[in-house]
Amino acid sequence: QVRLAESGGGLVQAGGSLRLSCVASTSSWNAMGWYRQAPGKEREFVAQINWSGPKTYYDDSVKGRFSISRDDAKNTVSLQMNSLKPEDTAIYYCALASAPGTGYDNWGQGTQVTVSS
Repeated sequence: QVRLAESGGGLVQAGGSLRLSCVASTSSWNAMGWYRQAPGKEREFVAQINWSGPKTYYDDSVKGRFSISRDDAKNTVSLQMNSLKPEDTAIYYCALASAPGTGYDNWGQGTQVTVSS
């Protein structure tokens, strides 16, 4: 079973920045991504990076503000979040798709991000 460990959440003022990191227990994966869930809302996609390419994808709400990257030497995928807004407040989850066609089949426990106005 793949383990994912997120870190980097916290409290920040609007306009500030945070960097989330996700360390995976495996170096073999097809895609890794970040999702978030705000209170009373469904979990939603934030960003993804594919193993091949690598190609990146972002939800429109974070394009130009968030950047996903990976460090293969550390089995880590990071999410740099700039120009944070109160509506970015949520629990952020790291996810890993182990193979093509599996979808995200491994999830982290989540890290809280709170943006104050």
